[in-house]
Amino acid sequence: MSLQILIIISVFATTVLSGILGMAGGMILMAILISTVSVSAAMMIHGAVQATSNGSRCWFLRRHVQWQILPAYVVGAGLALAGFSLMNLVPDPAVVLIVVGALPWLARLLASSRPGLNALDMNRRGTACLCGLVVTSAQLLAGASGPLLDMFYLNSTLNRHQIVASKAITQTLGHLLKLVYYGLIVGVVEDIPGWFYLLAMVTAVGGTRVGTRLLDRIADHAFRKVSGWMILAIATSLLIKGLYDLLKTNLLA
Repeated sequence: MSLQILIIISVFATTVLSGILGMAGGMILMAILISTVSVSAAMMIHGAVQATSNGSRCWFLRRHVQWQILPAYVVGAGLALAGFSLMNLVPDPAVVLIVVGALPWLARLLASSRPGLNALDMNRRGTACLCGLVVTSAQLLAGASGPLLDMFYLNSTLNRHQIVASKAITQTLGHLLKLVYYGLIVGVVEDIPGWFYLLAMVTAVGGTRVGTRLLDRIADHAFRKVSGWMILAIATSLLIKGLYDLLKTNLLA
């Protein structure tokens, strides 16, 4: 019961954070889950919580969603699901932490070393399709992919509400596909009671509502600056933890 309480508290805190920044909460929640339950259970709980959190965030900010990006994004996401279905892969916990921690740094390095990325525009069908493929693949492998998704918005002219709302609709889709992959294709069997899923999802909606309210009080320039540095700080800690766990496992083997 103490573990379940810890997870519920974590769900609320991380969904508040995601409601403000549009990301980061999913990374932290995955790190907590992967350290307390199995990879399969972590993916299922994380998928249910994040699909609900992002879905409710999309609803709360629905007038800001840029719907034109969705069709092409769905095509890319579908290709990612098809590819993973052929592999039937369940990653190692340490690998999940390393991938989640490396994604923000990878996105930052790509943005600085590849000037062509400045031309990425989510309003273009090709970019939206590529985004769906890359981001959904990261979600299926690592559970969370917000920082990688952020790369496609680095030079966007969208304001903070449009960015958070548009990310929410695509992330909702990705987490639903993650539930399909681990729940139906991989065939995860975990002894997680239904009431716990329900409580976690209700908590996610509450945390998201608080976060989106706080978003109204943040200026656009502060939003971009704070979110960028916070993501890198969290990513670094997860990367170190994942590398430590992987090294420890190999030394004990």
